[in-house]
Amino acid sequence: MGFEIGGLVGLLVLIADIWAILNIIGSSASTGAKLVWVLVILVLPVLGLLIWLAAGPRAARLAEPR
Repeated sequence: MGFEIGGLVGLLVLIADIWAILNIIGSSASTGAKLVWVLVILVLPVLGLLIWLAAGPRAARLAEPR
């Protein structure tokens, strides 16, 4: 039973990391900043994702109403 739960958690982390990397690539940050964020997420999948959620670049947004 523990293997199934661990595998599910790992799959969820992988999906979240891919989502974060796609958002980083779509952001307006510089190429260097994008590279650093992607490397942080690849090297530290869970911690990197949490740090990115708190401080990372956001995807470019289409004309938001103000």
